Amino acid sequence: MSKPINPPAAQGARDRELPAYVSNGLVGLRVREIPLGAGMCLVSGFSGEHDERQIEAAAVAPYPLAGDLAIDGVWLSDAPHQVSDLEQAYDFSTAELTSRFVFEVQGKRAQVEVVTFCSRPEPTLACQEIAVTVDKACALGLRAMIDGAGVDGRALRHRRETPGEKEPATDGSVLWASAGELSTCGLALTSEVLGVGEAAPSRPPLRDDRLVSEHAVQARGGRAVRLRQIVSIVPDALHDLPDQQAERLAAKARFDGFDSLRKQNRAEWDALWKSRIRLEGAEARWQSLADAGFFYLMSSVHASSPASTSIFGLATWRDYHYYFGHVMWDIEAFVVPALCLLQPHAARAMLEYRFAHLDSARRNAQLMGRRGLQFPWESAPRSGQEAAPLPGTAAWHEDHVSLDVARAFVFYADATGDREFLRTRTWPVVSGVCEWIASRVCKVRGGYAIKASMGIAERAQPVDNAAFSNMGAVVVLREGARIARTLGFEPDPTWLEIADGLQIPTRGQAVVSHDDYRTNEEKGATPDPLMGVFPFGYPLSPEAEDATISLYLGLADDYIGSPMLSALYGAWAARLGDREGALRLLDEGYGQFVVGRFLQTLEYRADRFPEQPRAGPFFANIGGFLISLLYGFSGMLPSASEPASWSERPAILPKGWTGIEVDRLWVRGRPTRLTVRHGEPARLDPA
Repeated sequence: MSKPINPPAAQGARDRELPAYVSNGLVGLRVREIPLGAGMCLVSGFSGEHDERQIEAAAVAPYPLAGDLAIDGVWLSDAPHQVSDLEQAYDFSTAELTSRFVFEVQGKRAQVEVVTFCSRPEPTLACQEIAVTVDKACALGLRAMIDGAGVDGRALRHRRETPGEKEPATDGSVLWASAGELSTCGLALTSEVLGVGEAAPSRPPLRDDRLVSEHAVQARGGRAVRLRQIVSIVPDALHDLPDQQAERLAAKARFDGFDSLRKQNRAEWDALWKSRIRLEGAEARWQSLADAGFFYLMSSVHASSPASTSIFGLATWRDYHYYFGHVMWDIEAFVVPALCLLQPHAARAMLEYRFAHLDSARRNAQLMGRRGLQFPWESAPRSGQEAAPLPGTAAWHEDHVSLDVARAFVFYADATGDREFLRTRTWPVVSGVCEWIASRVCKVRGGYAIKASMGIAERAQPVDNAAFSNMGAVVVLREGARIARTLGFEPDPTWLEIADGLQIPTRGQAVVSHDDYRTNEEKGATPDPLMGVFPFGYPLSPEAEDATISLYLGLADDYIGSPMLSALYGAWAARLGDREGALRLLDEGYGQFVVGRFLQTLEYRADRFPEQPRAGPFFANIGGFLISLLYGFSGMLPSASEPASWSERPAILPKGWTGIEVDRLWVRGRPTRLTVRHGEPARLDPA
């Protein structure tokens, strides 16, 4: 197995660039270039009331891996101007971030190296080792800290002792309530110092929302002193008394030991990288972008996640989070299809979030005067209910989210071959969405229509027969009828009647975005119909597909640089057989979104939209790139048929690329090798 290409090391201060993002899919950290200062922390399922919009939103938790160090009584936090030689390096193969800097006080110089990671085998754990080497003997102070200063919410309680035990099992714990007290999380700390003898650490009570363990040692010149800190973070979505469970898991981590946790985490990442997507014949830059996209996606999802993931994963920063950590259609449309073959257990966890909140989808339909299941446009991470910012304009007409969710359930069942999932999960969701479609359409001359809807482009006014919504509805209705027969049921006859009669707006042979569409209208270049073709899978005749793709590729310059669909332009050009165009549009629609430290994919292309905040990693763009590699260029798409027949057409790769290979995908529960060669059908063979 070849190792991934690591991003370039970062030197000095960040300026406008985003800090490093370290995550395991349950806990996500923004780590500063001086990593002892508190960054930002999100925890799956932990939500609170947004300070401005007063809606349920992902809540920032206390930062678990804050710290401080002192030379002869001078603390770094009091003298940050004494820090120099900042450097950070990210090892994608192990998911470890290494930060280095120099701290110099009164002629004494400390070389500091900090290793930070979030454990995948033990997903509540955030781990850090601070190694300090001084050039002269000195009194060295080291602090491990859970830092809630400035974080919305409050500490409900904290504890330093272990009830009923003579000695504390951990350094202490905090129970933290989010703003509005919508949820709580528990954090428990354990720390140790290696490389020198020390007196018992000082563990004062919680003060200024900081839980601190302070170690005082006499350091010798040239000898490293190491502070290891491990924090367990548990949301109440996973345990009713999360601080107590965090103490149990932190105590276990202390017993297991830092080295063991690090070794296990590296082993799990070794296993994940067996699914590395290798690009043959492509420039090294493209391989590095594929590795970065794979890494950030794998980092942001986990089978233990109780609340799926957001469009930014578990990343946030001071100047953005305008999607509020809500679960939105982009996850099912762009991310789940990639995960079904790369990390199916995580894909299932995302779908289980939707399934756990079916009652919310049913009530949402009722509130809109409809039947069946209408999934929220912006699903709150804790409740699964509609949480769009007031007045909720997009939620009035954005109907296609239910179709994206239903399609994702079908995709997972097809890719895994899990018949029990098909019966107990996919069928209830798809049949509920089909019922909703039947209540949403209206009968018109010549068939059926969906009026006053909204496609992917969020326009000021709704439209009739938004192409992507109607194309998606047809696909879901036909899948619903197929699944019903597979399970021995008789499908509602109106489903296929609606599917056959639902109007798809066209101009000549090309599908257009909606009735009365004009290319020069507001957001007229948005290629909604192309999303219906790929990846959603609406079948068009070859002539209609070519005409539709050609129409919107001709408008690409007015759209590319925008979020989500830009990443798919290369795959759409490939469907026309235009290899040169595929490479150019892949660069314009994805490659140029990846800038700054550690190859984080931004929501907007910075050169096209300089007024937008630098927000990322943005998973609609990353997911669009990865599904282009796995399915778009390869010509392969999972279906209910045998995997040997999944190849729908010969592979068409960007100019210069000769192949795409993955040593281990998960197909129907078995490890499977993917081999793609330009001009040939994709092959799936036992790994």
